[in-house]
Amino acid sequence: MSDINLGSDFLNFIISRGYQPGDRLPSIQELTDSAHLDMSANKVREQLEVARTLGWVEVRSKRGTRIKEYAFTPAVRLSALYALACGERFESFASLRNHVEAAYWNEACALLEDADLDTMGDCIDDANQKLDSPPIHIPNPEHRLFHLTVFTRLKNPFVLGILEAYWDLYEEVGVNRYMDYSYLRQVWDYHSRILQHIRSGDFDRARAAFIEHTRLLRYEPKNATWELERGS
Repeated sequence: MSDINLGSDFLNFIISRGYQPGDRLPSIQELTDSAHLDMSANKVREQLEVARTLGWVEVRSKRGTRIKEYAFTPAVRLSALYALACGERFESFASLRNHVEAAYWNEACALLEDADLDTMGDCIDDANQKLDSPPIHIPNPEHRLFHLTVFTRLKNPFVLGILEAYWDLYEEVGVNRYMDYSYLRQVWDYHSRILQHIRSGDFDRARAAFIEHTRLLRYEPKNATWELERGS
């Protein structure tokens, strides 16, 4: 049991009772009627909603409220989206993501398995097919999966939270809507090079190629309040 005070009686109750992912929590009525929590039902609902928003519990009809596996992503995503709505620039978060990815690159690559490399190869094949087949489709899902797969074996929820939130913001602000064909071709050529270096065990060259490809793009779309630099 942790001695950390989370500032929420509801969350402190979860930790004190040792609930694990998948465990069902008592209902709000059970929590208040049995004096587990010295709080009103409305207050419990408020704190439960905070936990749900942050992705720590899930609430479903017939299944009740259950503990979820911890993920940093929901908290980062919500905070970053709020920051963008307040006028912060996407490029600032993109810069953070790039530095985090570069810092953990070699460590993550060393953990990759053949199946992960095959997934990255499939991303490249699918992306090229989209770019070669009229009408052209922007391979955004493949782009996201390619990069996140590099870190799929890294046991660090904080790193993964930043990287996953980056791709959520990337889609939210519509970065892919301002990319031209030549840029997309360059990106996927770099991805092919990155995978080739990883397969050969040369993680330093793969990392260098990653850093190079994040510097490909700099633009300021019309009517946009942000610009992207080193954010691919």
